[in-house]
Parts: sequence; C-alpha cells; structure tokens
Amino acid sequence: MTVSPELRTIGAPRQAPQAAPAPQASPDNSATATATAREASPDLLRSAFRRHAAGVAVITAHGERPVGFTATSLNSVSADPPLISFGVGTSSSSWPVLSEAEHIGVHVLGDHQRELAETFARSGADRFGAPTRWSVGPEGVPILDGVLAWLVCRVVARVPAGDHRIVIAEVVAADPTGVGRPLLYHQGRFNALRD
Repeated sequence: MTVSPELRTIGAPRQAPQAAPAPQASPDNSATATATAREASPDLLRSAFRRHAAGVAVITAHGERPVGFTATSLNSVSADPPLISFGVGTSSSSWPVLSEAEHIGVHVLGDHQRELAETFARSGADRFGAPTRWSVGPEGVPILDGVLAWLVCRVVARVPAGDHRIVIAEVVAADPTGVGRPLLYHQGRFNALRD
C-alpha cells in the first residue's frame, strides 16, 4: 500500500464485530475453529495491512519539477524481463508527473533513513530540499543518496485499481551496492529489523 501523501494511524473499525458463525463439525466430528469476520471496508483493509511488515521505498520522477513519495507497495514482478510494480494514489501530489513520466526512480531505504521516509510521506513537505541529498541520474531521474539500492525503470503500464494506479516498469539501470539494513513499515510506524 502507498504510505504517501501522509502517515496516518488507523484505529479499529467503527463497526461492532459480527458474531461468528457456529462451528461446523468436520468429517472426523471434531469442532472446527472459525474466525470472527467483519464486513469489508477501507478501514478494515488498512487495519489488516498494519500487521503486514513491508519494505520501504521512495519512488521519484521528474517533470517540470522533481516529485517523489514513500511507498510500501514495491514488488518484484519478473526477472526476465526485469519488471517491478508499485501502487500510487491518484490523489497524490506526485501522480500528475507520474501519470506521464517515461522513467521513474525506485529507492530501497535503509533503517538509517527514517527521516527521509517521513519527509517523502508528509503532505506539503519540501521533499527535495535540505537535508535531502540527491542528484540527477540516468534518464534524468532524481536519485537519492545513501540508499541500499536504486533502480531506474521505464514505465510500461499504468493499471487502474480503485483510487490507485498500479505502475509496472522495466529496470534499465541499477545500483544495489548500498550498505546497511532495510527500513520496514509495520503498525503505522517505520521500524528496523530486530536480531
């Protein structure tokens, strides 16, 4: 899921839980455990995904100005050809540029980059101003300094998915030589791996 445009903490759904159906007897006549189900909603989806730990990336692109946002929806799609995907909200301030960009940058963040992740997730932040360090990379894409890995990708598809678009892009350049441990997003917070 996309973290941007702002970090938010999602509370418990406002609906009262529905009663669980009575356990059904299994073929061996033992009772089967059933979970309490709730009616699907955007809040329920967010609450469930708060329990899913995800890697943190920043997606960048350049139009009239550089844009970027923090994403936790980055996925490897295919090794041959090398394809990745991520989701972006169509209400994101980055979407107008991303909707037309031919190339995008993907940056895998380290656990030393919480502040950078928060900056790119915060609505209205000057994401490319100090203290963010970046340079112009291949295909004119903004490349962030100090990341664990970066990729420059050519956009091959933008697939409508509710209030988001799933962007599929082919890797054309990369540098996976950064040092450190990955930054994770879990329970509405940025976290480091624990030993």
